[in-house]
Amino acid sequence: MSLDGDTLSVIENPVAVSHPFHSEKTAGVAGAKGVQGWLKGFQSTTQVKLLLRPSSSQSPVGLGDTKETSFCNVTEDISASDSRKGSVFYRISPENSLLEIQLGKLPTWLPVCYERWNSSLGTLVCRQLGYLRLTKHKGVNLTDIGPNYTDGFIQITSEQKSSLENMWQFRRSCITGKVIALQCFECGTRAKLPRIIGGVEAALGRWPWQVSLYYSNRHTCGGSIITSQWVVTAAHCVHNYRLPQISSWVVYAGIVTRSSAKTAQHAGYAVEKIIYNKNYNHRTHDSDIALMKLRTPFNFSDTIRPICLPQYDYALPGGTQCWISGWGYTQPDGVHSPDTLKEAPVPIISTKKCNSSCMYNGEITARMLCAGYTEGKVDACQGDSGGPLVCQDDNVWRLVGVVSWGTGCAEPNHPGVYTKVAKFLGWIYEMIENY
Repeated sequence: MSLDGDTLSVIENPVAVSHPFHSEKTAGVAGAKGVQGWLKGFQSTTQVKLLLRPSSSQSPVGLGDTKETSFCNVTEDISASDSRKGSVFYRISPENSLLEIQLGKLPTWLPVCYERWNSSLGTLVCRQLGYLRLTKHKGVNLTDIGPNYTDGFIQITSEQKSSLENMWQFRRSCITGKVIALQCFECGTRAKLPRIIGGVEAALGRWPWQVSLYYSNRHTCGGSIITSQWVVTAAHCVHNYRLPQISSWVVYAGIVTRSSAKTAQHAGYAVEKIIYNKNYNHRTHDSDIALMKLRTPFNFSDTIRPICLPQYDYALPGGTQCWISGWGYTQPDGVHSPDTLKEAPVPIISTKKCNSSCMYNGEITARMLCAGYTEGKVDACQGDSGGPLVCQDDNVWRLVGVVSWGTGCAEPNHPGVYTKVAKFLGWIYEMIENY
């Protein structure tokens, strides 16, 4: 996994380093957290400081100083992390695929009349639910679905409203006698595969959206599949002072062992376009997100599948269990990288707690989130730069975060910091539509 020391090499010595992905002094990638539990023997304070990102408010802390800050008594602010913001809620009934809406002032979920419906609205609703696009929609006769819906209906208003939230009104009946059924782009599911009990190595197909990004024939970063042609990764993986050669990038999917890459069964996917967020700040790691478009689409299977995006205004309370995965470096020299994909469970840490004076002291922006363990467990940040932080919600997995940065390796009170994907949904949709 990538080490934060790379960021120091690239930012402070842009002239001396020919390329962040090639320098022998770096770990092979510009930025972020590394595997924590396999860094035994790496005890020199001088070396450890290479892993730390300098803070404007405080000097880096070596391992010898962590005892002073090993206890951080800040309570989780769960109430501030309510994921049900807004006044309109959407769901698709698993029984009959009917779109159901709950207006904030009404206590029940109601079907939606077919009047004034169109596919553009369907796409907007799917995106509200964290799905990339609409795949199918139709009007269903009320007589075909039985007498279950007697509390009324939701109808699209006749006036053109500027926001989706204001388009709905309550009605006692539907003029056409039809309601909307729809299906969205399938994502966030995986085949029924056994888990390795007690292990940290991932079984093939357990994280089917995980990809390995190779630059010049070397594993450089992780990424996540969101469509058949698009991958999400971190901006610091692809951002450089010199324009990186697109032809040098290759994406490998459907693998858990890196040694299986470049084989006949796992030929890599060439990259057509790389777009990193224009607000990315390489000093603060703010807006650390990028997109890769492939020349040819993935062939989806049990081992290659897309991850769902989060819903709009998606926020998780502190303590929510999520997962990270990646092929991280097991030694800080950037040479000893595990062949097999690693995985680890990590709890979300509220921004309030993560921004406290004994953690990151205000450095966590609204576009970041924290996950890991206060006490610095060995598997706290077992991630790869650009790789996924995923959480299960409504029986699907969602890409909640992108591995971005952090201070040191599994140090107490310095959990992993991730790009908050929910803050970039509009940008992601815009880029995919325009390119």
